[in-house]
Amino acid sequence: MTRPVRVAIVGAGPAGIYAADALLKSEVCQDPGVSIDLFERMPAPFGLIRYGVAPDHPRIKGIVKALHQVLDKPQIRLFGNVSYPHDIGLDDLRSFYDAVIFSTGAEADRALDIPGIELDGSYGAAEFVSWYDGHPEVPRTWPLTAEKVAVLGVGNVALDVARVLAKTADELLPTEIPDNVYQGLKANKALEVHVFGRRGPAQAKFSPMELRELDHSPNIEVIVNPEDIEYDEGSIATRRENKQANMVAQTLENWAIRDVGDRPHKLFLHFFESPVEILGEDGKVTALRTERTELDGTGNVRGTGRFTDWDMQSVYRAVGYYSEELPKLPFDVASGTVPHEAGRVIAGDEHMASVYVTGWIKRGPIGLIGHTKGDANETVACVLEDRAAGRLAEPATPAPEAVEAFLEGRNVRYTTWEGWHKLDAHEQALGAAQGRERIKVVEREGMLDASGAFVRPSCPPRPEPERASEA
Repeated sequence: MTRPVRVAIVGAGPAGIYAADALLKSEVCQDPGVSIDLFERMPAPFGLIRYGVAPDHPRIKGIVKALHQVLDKPQIRLFGNVSYPHDIGLDDLRSFYDAVIFSTGAEADRALDIPGIELDGSYGAAEFVSWYDGHPEVPRTWPLTAEKVAVLGVGNVALDVARVLAKTADELLPTEIPDNVYQGLKANKALEVHVFGRRGPAQAKFSPMELRELDHSPNIEVIVNPEDIEYDEGSIATRRENKQANMVAQTLENWAIRDVGDRPHKLFLHFFESPVEILGEDGKVTALRTERTELDGTGNVRGTGRFTDWDMQSVYRAVGYYSEELPKLPFDVASGTVPHEAGRVIAGDEHMASVYVTGWIKRGPIGLIGHTKGDANETVACVLEDRAAGRLAEPATPAPEAVEAFLEGRNVRYTTWEGWHKLDAHEQALGAAQGRERIKVVEREGMLDASGAFVRPSCPPRPEPERASEA
């Protein structure tokens, strides 16, 4: 092969960009070279960094600077506002590229099968996160009328949701939140936020730094019941073997023994309480019923048969993300992932030639952003191995300009990397006018206009895909 190896990456979040980076660092990048196109259904890149990280986490959003350095490379092109398979399908991609890597992530909420989950006031955390992060495909308003709110789950998403609900709107105003989110949070009536976990402090999945950040707000009083500080042999072993788990447990212990202060908003962290039912009247949430659990010696828990009804007007489930099924690819419904072997997609008993996965669609929504690098390296290693062995299918039209002609021929209004720089500058200018670093543009058309997206005079706006909304 004398031309560069052509690779399509579907999804321009961290997983996809890390895969591009791994390709650029490989030997094949030197000879015969690589040519990489990233396809992203949103007009802007960066995936969950833009639409899944809480706005008051600038440290995590700083990862964007490193991702910028990758996307700045001349071997990479970005095609934003291009939806798979609406705008470009698997057969199309195979006709243009030697290999196709899917890195579409996970945006939906994992289901929680308990009675009352359908009541008005019962929400998925992912939808709420999308709202406060200015995602264009969710409603612009959110009902924040509850004074007592429950959050189910003991991971970082649960912390993000609880913290945003407990903070004041003015605390979040210096961040990039758009005006509709600021106005919504100003109307928030929450005075108590209760986070529930069915296991103990040693099994919490919080990151130590994220947990400690809860206590930094002048408006949030974090409260832990001393009776919830309990360990068995399995928990002690976890603390001994896992430095982060031990740090989390130490923080919770310190909070449990201190006097309760007078900060106006109370954030309770409850352990050994397993949600069993959401109670309601007239179709609306009125309470959460939990069963008290106890450790069984291994770090797992069992029910005690003792139940508590907690007065709550809304419940947010933060029990995990779930990936959407990708047409033309196999899908494991239970895990919400594409079946694969080291990143090679498996259909039946065979590998799908030239088709790969990386990130959460590959391993499920677990781990931190940095863990995605290992996924990308493994998948790219398989791509290069298959190329060396002659297992990649030869594309019919590998010329880079063929992709642009295809999209333009289908009247797809796409954005580019240069367009992102325009949108980036526009959002920063909006922020500067109010003494803020950035104000995020929410509307899709607004992002496209600011990006200078390609459009033919006859190009109609693409209808928004349907998303479940509980607002």
